[in-house]
Amino acid sequence: MPATPYGTPAAGNPRAIRAREAADAVIDTGRGSGAGKAGREEAAMNQGGARSTGGAGGSRTDGSPAGGGDADRGRVLVVDDDAAIRRSLSRGLRLSGFAVDLAEGGRRALALMRERPADVLVLDVSMPDVSGIQVCHALREAGDDVPVLMLSALDETADRIAGLQAGGDDYLVKPFALQELVLRLDALLRRRAPSAAPGPGAGAGAGAGAEFAQGAAEAVRVGGLVLNPATREARREGAELPLTRREFELLLVLARNAGIVLTRDQLLERVWGYDFEVRTDAVDTFVSYLRRKTESGGRPRLLHTVRGVGFVLREEK
Repeated sequence: MPATPYGTPAAGNPRAIRAREAADAVIDTGRGSGAGKAGREEAAMNQGGARSTGGAGGSRTDGSPAGGGDADRGRVLVVDDDAAIRRSLSRGLRLSGFAVDLAEGGRRALALMRERPADVLVLDVSMPDVSGIQVCHALREAGDDVPVLMLSALDETADRIAGLQAGGDDYLVKPFALQELVLRLDALLRRRAPSAAPGPGAGAGAGAGAEFAQGAAEAVRVGGLVLNPATREARREGAELPLTRREFELLLVLARNAGIVLTRDQLLERVWGYDFEVRTDAVDTFVSYLRRKTESGGRPRLLHTVRGVGFVLREEK
């Protein structure tokens, strides 16, 4: 029997209900009731190595495999107000090799990101206290470029665009298969460049027009635009451009192909890494963000639209 997709109720399927209850018992052996159950569940699940489910093959409550530290595939923070989805995703992601933290709402998610930052977020859009959109906005405004995969039962194009505009990197509609979620998380993690500490003279005190202290050999220059993949810094005419991770990746692809028209499909494949469902809208939205930032202060246009084809990075003469 095929697995029940995540986000799909198991009502009417006694075998699925029994299977879910048996698997849930591995995580939550002491099911109880009361208003504080969700909070107690998250505290137990997120407590690093506080207890084991028992046995040599058990798993630790922080999502790490028994007998070791964090899982090899990275640490995921799952944020959803549905306790059943949290438990199911925690179980499935841990079995897939991830370490997992859980949060029942947006406020708790933001607190956890301060206490123990995750490598990637799985974030439900619709939550009662602080929505996933608000969480994503708050992270991006704070300069946190952690990859965010948004979950929602809303599948209209406008809903997907809203998630992207808030700073989300991907959008997955419920119900979904665990395998698809895992593949998307892997794609997001592959594209998160390793952090590089700034060298001497880098940063705000370096002065306008200063060369990057690190990664100068890899820097991409197009006229007054300089991009450093090692430090994720971007400057135009010496002024730093405050780009998100996705904006930087898109601008870098265009800069490395300066003067060449790239189609939307090519940009989706190179920046997002797969055939993203919000096709034209995703690329156009991020190009508009880049234009506002690269053209601020009256600077001439750098990103040009080739009608019916795509986009090209080219300095105006």
